[in-house]
Amino acid sequence: MNASPTTRRPSAIARWVPMLTWARAYDRGQWSADMIAAGVVTLMLIPQSLAYALLAGVPAEAGLYASMLPLLFYAVFGSSRTLAVGPAAVTSLMTAAAVGQVAAGGAAYWDAVLVLTLLSGLILLAMGVLKLGFLANYLSHPVISGFISASAVLIALSQAKHILGIPASGDTLPDLLAALWRGLPQTHGATVALGSAAILFLWWSRSRLKPLLGRLGLGPRGAEALAKAGPVAAIAATTAAVWFWDLADKGVRVVGAVPQGFPSFTLPTWNPALWAELAVPALLLSIVGFVESISVGQTLAAKRRQRVEPDQELIALGASNVAAAFSAGLPVTGGFSRSVVNFDAGAQTPAAGVYTAVGIAVATLLLTPLLYHLPQATLAATIIVAVLSLVDLKMLRRTWRYSRFDFAVVAMTLATTLMAGVEVGLVAGVGLALTLHLYRSSRPHVAVVGQVPGTEHFRNVLRHQVRTSPRVLGVRVDESLYFANARYLEDRINEAVAEQPELRHVVLQCSAINDIDASALESLETIETRLREAGILLHLSEVKGPVMDKLSDTLFLKQLSGRVYLTHYQAITDLAPDSLARGTSR
Repeated sequence: MNASPTTRRPSAIARWVPMLTWARAYDRGQWSADMIAAGVVTLMLIPQSLAYALLAGVPAEAGLYASMLPLLFYAVFGSSRTLAVGPAAVTSLMTAAAVGQVAAGGAAYWDAVLVLTLLSGLILLAMGVLKLGFLANYLSHPVISGFISASAVLIALSQAKHILGIPASGDTLPDLLAALWRGLPQTHGATVALGSAAILFLWWSRSRLKPLLGRLGLGPRGAEALAKAGPVAAIAATTAAVWFWDLADKGVRVVGAVPQGFPSFTLPTWNPALWAELAVPALLLSIVGFVESISVGQTLAAKRRQRVEPDQELIALGASNVAAAFSAGLPVTGGFSRSVVNFDAGAQTPAAGVYTAVGIAVATLLLTPLLYHLPQATLAATIIVAVLSLVDLKMLRRTWRYSRFDFAVVAMTLATTLMAGVEVGLVAGVGLALTLHLYRSSRPHVAVVGQVPGTEHFRNVLRHQVRTSPRVLGVRVDESLYFANARYLEDRINEAVAEQPELRHVVLQCSAINDIDASALESLETIETRLREAGILLHLSEVKGPVMDKLSDTLFLKQLSGRVYLTHYQAITDLAPDSLARGTSR
């Protein structure tokens, strides 16, 4: 029977190039929805691109360039229908931190940015081809929350110098605060006025402008679009003010001349020493960008019952970053705010990103001369207002109440990122999270179980009124057995056996054991040998199929003194039938 059009599996090429799937069914309705969404996102992306280029320490036009060709490549290879790709706050901060350290050693800043962008793209492509998307799972939510909150604080402080009109630099909280304090006497009044006005307007427009436009009679979609265009209005107003009053000649720092036209082809420099120095920052940048992108992509896809393929997203983001590296751009990823706006505006396919790229290209061709008098304070205000919404200090309170381990991870990541920088903070957070995970799994929950009267269920003797037998010890391990916890299980069983002098059988309930590695197998053999020498038989119950497959050819199972039971109830029925009727209640 031939598969119907709705059930036919995609071809191998279509799996690697998702555009071949959605483009075949593209219609007028999708085109209209995508065009509207692209218009809204373009208005939002223009000021964001300029601002994030400023944050990364590169010319403003690099942000526009990074919002053109990368969007086209994502539309071809991306699996998300609504993800909006471009420069982002956290990745721009990481770019500035990584390249700043390299440039301090003598490397050309722009060359290092292009190499970092290309390396990030190549790493993402390699991870996608090798299907390594699962590696992002090692960035737990507490790590990500602490890292993003701390990064947002650092970003906001790094932009304060543009609001105050003073020179200040630094990658950590102490350095930034000290630099800002030293520069306070040089505060520039006109710059402060422009920056403060921009911050207040942007803050107001995020929450109050849309309801106001609705009360004035504008439709929901139009009000949404104009509200999202608040940064464009701030740019236009402050640029006009600088031009009208000649504020650039009075000390207000402006963007200056922005090249008009499309980006030229750029070839990242081949310098093995530079590539080696940027390899680790590029890896961290790739992972953080991927996690941010896949998180928002999957969240939005779930709302429409769509799927996002993590490994395909690695390929799409990798191709986008490679395209950015060869078109004078900076690292890109799927931005949270842009993607949500794209989704809410009704985008149906990745073609919305193509139309957004066209809009950016038109702006680059026609509008860049108007950006000469754009004050840097306005771009800094755009960044500050955008990133402060990322700070989630309530996470500290939530994790403190729920899990002290997770609180330690959040606090460590937050504090280390603030005090030592983004790269050290991220590595420290991941390292602590993995260390605590190993510690917890090395001390698994091991319960002595007994029968719940009147049922075939067995529960922890410390939590329930259950029946047990002095001749049979039922033990349940709520964790897979591996090298880190095998010795702990030995110790717990030895303790339990020492407390029951009449003991003749130990039944290990394996219902929660999903795997047993070689070290754990040796421990089981040791436990079996010790029990046999003490006149006690070891039995297994409720062993899962995959675990049983691994044990079937081992000496442990062949030399097992006891039996393997399908259920724990069968084991107790066979070994201590009296306990089911008249046993001791604990």
